[in-house]
Amino acid sequence: MHRMFFSIATVSISILIGISIFLFLEGLPIFNKVSLYDFVFGEYWYPTSEPPDFGIFPLIIGSISVTLLSAAISIPIGVMTAIYLAEIAGAKIREVVKPAVELLASLPSVVIGFFGMVIVAPFLQDTFDIPTGLNMFNAALMLAFMSVPTICSLSEDAIYSVPVALKEASLAVGATHIETIAFVTLPASISGICTAVILGISRAIGETMVVLMVAGGAAMIPESIFDPVRPLPASIAAEMAEAPFRGDHYYALFATGITLFLITFAFNILADYISHKYRATGEATL
Repeated sequence: MHRMFFSIATVSISILIGISIFLFLEGLPIFNKVSLYDFVFGEYWYPTSEPPDFGIFPLIIGSISVTLLSAAISIPIGVMTAIYLAEIAGAKIREVVKPAVELLASLPSVVIGFFGMVIVAPFLQDTFDIPTGLNMFNAALMLAFMSVPTICSLSEDAIYSVPVALKEASLAVGATHIETIAFVTLPASISGICTAVILGISRAIGETMVVLMVAGGAAMIPESIFDPVRPLPASIAAEMAEAPFRGDHYYALFATGITLFLITFAFNILADYISHKYRATGEATL
């Protein structure tokens, strides 16, 4: 059994390494035509012009802006809902709400994107009197809608798994229910909550279909949350089918994929560090 599981783990790691090698082999040739600085910090993305412009800085800003705005919406909603379900709601309410929240996580991203195009975009356009409802705010709302079920479900499991003895000890020394939640339950479950946030945001930062459908598709640096943007995944998905095989445009899109890979990798390393730090802090507090 040890050898079998080791072999399965080795295959998984080998596939990941193979994908990474292929990504770098197909993306690095673009730097024979454009410098790394101009590629990363260039403000214009016109791969079909003469001469072509391969500047992905607006795409990077679009991805980061949408992800941060989505996180600002989804993290408070997801964590507060998890606290309510685990510590405040009755058993009957929990039996209804939690399966409903988990069911939302199974919705296909194209359905959420279609909802954003047909329902949310006209509403935003009419309510805020803006030129288009396909913008960064719409994309952030849809990504938050996708992230909340993951954050809520995993956070609720982490909070619910805190030993009852810890809560009873806190109540026994005179702490109120709210104080017990704030100073005992949350510190004890902060590592699990951080993991839930990591998984929820990771889904948002790499999501393709939703941002392709509702972000607006404009490769420009946004000046407000109602400006259209084009995140990195949307640009790759929109243009890869039209890029000549092994041409400059093709290589530039793979280099864009490398950038997205590095951003995601750095984010996960940072999030893992924060998770372990809070785990140690929580254990020390307890």
